[in-house]
Amino acid sequence: MVYNYATASSSFVDLRAKARRDDENRRHSSPDHLDPEFIQRAIRKAQESLKGPKPPKPFVPTLDQLRLAQLNKDEAIENRLRPKHKPLPTSLPPEDDAEVNALLRKRGVISKCEREQVSHEDISRLLPCQWLNDEVINFYGQLILTRAEGSKENPGAKGAGGGRKQPLNAHYFNTFFWSKLKGQGYQKARLAKWTKKIDIFSKDVILIPVNHNNAHWTAATINFRKKRIESYDSMGMDRGSVFKLLRQYLDEEHRDKKKKPFDFTGWQDYLLPDTPQQENGYDCGVFTCQFLEALSRGEEDFPFSQTNMPYLRRKMIWEIGHAKLREEP
Repeated sequence: MVYNYATASSSFVDLRAKARRDDENRRHSSPDHLDPEFIQRAIRKAQESLKGPKPPKPFVPTLDQLRLAQLNKDEAIENRLRPKHKPLPTSLPPEDDAEVNALLRKRGVISKCEREQVSHEDISRLLPCQWLNDEVINFYGQLILTRAEGSKENPGAKGAGGGRKQPLNAHYFNTFFWSKLKGQGYQKARLAKWTKKIDIFSKDVILIPVNHNNAHWTAATINFRKKRIESYDSMGMDRGSVFKLLRQYLDEEHRDKKKKPFDFTGWQDYLLPDTPQQENGYDCGVFTCQFLEALSRGEEDFPFSQTNMPYLRRKMIWEIGHAKLREEP
């Protein structure tokens, strides 16, 4: 049987005819089918939109604006990391200031705290333009130590107000510690006996007032939390001898109490770049006391300057007279 492949089978649909029929039934958007009124309305709307307000140009900040935005961002981060201190008052409340005047009129022993005491002659050193003596500085150091001991027994009860940091587990060496360490050394001065009842290596910080040739006071700390030997000098002088002697003390004390050398791995000698500076020759003792008080609470910087010295002297008289530190600035 022979098939004729050139002849289309009756079973096949004429696809071209079907396409023509579909095309005839399809709606078109050709000009012949458009409504003239529709076109006019579209043209009017387009013309009105062109006459209307133009959209705003996209904002492109200038270089100065970018720099200012970055500075503001940096400042916000700095404030979160190191919140700024509130400015100190310029004077005590009137009733407390009156008590200071009363204390200055007293004679004899003015106040006692543990084994420390001050007389009217000592407390008069806190009047303007006076150089502080050992008695005032050691009394103030004892107030710091008493607060630290009290806070250790009752954590969180002290120093929690006003955004101030709480006292650390601190120990205070009086002014004679440095003179003995420098003048006689650890062994001859028998400094091992100074710590028979305490373990300095269990403390957060050791606070040390330093007298330089009976002419200047500075503060030093052994900061176990930060692994630092620290020196704070309100005259900005080189204190390499402080770092050297305190490192020697740490090693000899560790050998005496722990029977092995002290491990100085990770330790550094530290000077605060912007330590507050005095502008005269007699306020160094007040600066030193305020350094030690702030450091006993773990502060990283100090909210006072030379302009605050008159207020701080009056404040210290009140604190010594009441044998306690004020918990507000």
